[in-house]
Amino acid sequence: MAHQGRAAEVIETTINRIPSASDEKSLDAKDEKLYHAKVDIEASSAEAESDDASDVVLHDEREIATHVISVDDDPSLNPWTFRSFFIGLGLSAFGGSLAEIYYFKPQTVLVSLMFLAIISYVIGFAMETFIPRRGFFRYLNPHPFNKKENAFIIIMASAAANSALATEVLAVQRLYYNITPNAASSIFLLFSSQLLGYGIGGVMRSILLYPSKMLYPGVLPLISMFDAFYRDGAVARRRLKVFYMVFGAIFIWEIFPEWIFPLLTGLSIFCLAAPNNAAVSRVFGGSNGNEGLGLLSICFDWQYISGGINPMAIPLKAQFSSFIGYILCMVVFVGVFYNNIWKAQNFPFLAQLLFYENGTVYDQTLILDANYQVDPTLLAEQGLPYYASTWVIYLLTTNLGLAATFTHLLLWNRDDLSGAWYWMKPSNIRRKWQNFRWQDVSFKFWQNDGVREQPQNIEDLDPHYAEMLKYPDAPNSWYGAVFVVSFVVALIVIYKSNSTLPWWGFIIAIALAALSILFFGALYAITGIGLSIQTFVQMIAGYLHPGKPMANMYFVLYSYNTVAQATLLLRDLKIAQYAKLPPRAAFTAQIIGTLLGAILNYFLMNSIIDNEREILLSVQGTNIWSGQQPQQYNSQAIAWGGLGHELFSTGTRYQWVPLSYLVGLFTPVPFWVVHRYWPKLRTDYFYTPIICAYIGWLCVGINSSILSYFTIAFVSQWWIRTRYPRWFQKYNYLVGAALDGGTQVMVFILSFAVQGAAGTSHLFPAWWGANQGGNYDHCMYLA
Repeated sequence: MAHQGRAAEVIETTINRIPSASDEKSLDAKDEKLYHAKVDIEASSAEAESDDASDVVLHDEREIATHVISVDDDPSLNPWTFRSFFIGLGLSAFGGSLAEIYYFKPQTVLVSLMFLAIISYVIGFAMETFIPRRGFFRYLNPHPFNKKENAFIIIMASAAANSALATEVLAVQRLYYNITPNAASSIFLLFSSQLLGYGIGGVMRSILLYPSKMLYPGVLPLISMFDAFYRDGAVARRRLKVFYMVFGAIFIWEIFPEWIFPLLTGLSIFCLAAPNNAAVSRVFGGSNGNEGLGLLSICFDWQYISGGINPMAIPLKAQFSSFIGYILCMVVFVGVFYNNIWKAQNFPFLAQLLFYENGTVYDQTLILDANYQVDPTLLAEQGLPYYASTWVIYLLTTNLGLAATFTHLLLWNRDDLSGAWYWMKPSNIRRKWQNFRWQDVSFKFWQNDGVREQPQNIEDLDPHYAEMLKYPDAPNSWYGAVFVVSFVVALIVIYKSNSTLPWWGFIIAIALAALSILFFGALYAITGIGLSIQTFVQMIAGYLHPGKPMANMYFVLYSYNTVAQATLLLRDLKIAQYAKLPPRAAFTAQIIGTLLGAILNYFLMNSIIDNEREILLSVQGTNIWSGQQPQQYNSQAIAWGGLGHELFSTGTRYQWVPLSYLVGLFTPVPFWVVHRYWPKLRTDYFYTPIICAYIGWLCVGINSSILSYFTIAFVSQWWIRTRYPRWFQKYNYLVGAALDGGTQVMVFILSFAVQGAAGTSHLFPAWWGANQGGNYDHCMYLA
């Protein structure tokens, strides 16, 4: 499955609060009749009028957030316990260390949010059960393990459980440029690059976090699981029983597609019928990486069906748009390849490398001088490299989607985002200036009590956010201070670490990141689908700093990584809002987890490079260590930073890759015009950024899961939601959480036990269902 699917983690929720008749969302008999009578593409023909709110089909974000997960809060629950810090720091160290170790492994093992949630619950419950509550032990077990402790632990551990992008930059400098920045510069590089996004994202909370519109559907299964774990009563016990049953079933089942019977990853009738046909392999194959498009393949492996985006979590409108993009993707990929556009048939159908014109892999080291910059003479000798045509389509459609995001959100969600520029209105600036008093200014931001005024019209507030107002806030000044300190530190570090990135390039990177956080953060919050700006900022850096691969890496670090970190911060703050974790506890957990993870990343990176340098520099590596990821990162920096003008400027081979950005700006306009004059055509149902971006979706990875993914998505978000709304509210997100959780725990175990994460892989003996010598679906293997 393509990497947009991996870009995001998903986890969901169940019903726990039914609005009463006095609730602001309740409907009187007349209004309810009108409500259900409206014509809607999602409306069910079987909907019946009912006074029971649980029988109402959920249509918008506010209804989902109030019917599917609990709005109730118990202020007596305390997250500030020694136990929460003990487990949180332990899992942070585990996740951060594992992430960095596996950055240098041939096989990637990710510590997912759902995995952390389940492990933290098991450890917390064990401490509650077996540790006495008297004497010294009362610090380890002060009271029953609660939801807020669990949320605190998850947020801390998830902030640490990734390999910071800055370690990639440092690794590339050490391996390929023989530059070793001192320890202080390196650690401050990590701190600044990881926290810049937190500062920017934090000050945008009022726009990207608090409103009901910003649903963050990917976290709903997690919160649903929390409700099952921590609520009392017969209903909660039934839900918990369902969770355990589904969790156990998928936990056992995953042994088959992941090890014993890998054919279940992608069962294709066409591959079985024509196992020696190259065209069949390209179109219908998909059980192995970069095999084919997986058309009509059936996948029985939830590891790939979910693939970072749980199909039971994402709203139907977003699923519908991604499905349109998926159909167009297959048509475009096949058309480009078989029409030999950009000499497509000289290269593999799906590939991400650079090639010579004859199809062999391009040796980028042969065009670099002693300073690792592109030498024009050497470039002329080797010739300009080529991309696989499907990868060019991915680059092109990614730019289409990125540009369309700005226009689409300004046309359809202008009111949701207006707070970002409302303060810039001349009348507001004038009023603030007139009311400004120096004596009211306090630079002691740490003394801010965080008390928030209760709004008079509380009905307009998101119910979850309204419950959070009782707790002292982590004010904007805290996040502003994080940003200012990180900005200053980063500006110093780029000169101390020989980055070749000038100060003005750094400022442009931050400005691009801030703008992108607003728009792409909103798209992710509303739809649960995130778009990566990495290729776009690599292209921008290539034009700004031609011939400087290292400057390109640092530009990407402070732009793309800042956006990614801001998105993670806001997602985790939404978990805190849904779980009613006080804002200052969430802030503390995120900062501690981020700093601890960065320190561990740095020391482990240095240790591995010191001991395994020759292996990491080799092309093959070993079955224990591999330098494939720093090699790839360096290659991208050379391609974009060194060859951007030659490959993508007007009149060159891939000129439409940057020009597509201009086209993308106008793509949403026809849909908006049609909806304005002919609203019955429902063109508001199309998310043009998602459609555009998904036209390049199948460019990489295992694609046999796509049919199963969309089948489950439409069954869940349309058929069950409209035909069985009560079941949808109670169990849809809970079942999604159980499927994710059971799968991820088993995959984690198998990664170490049999799939080589511990150094040696133990493949299941070859048989018809485990074709270890070729593609698992028996399609023709194309070298």
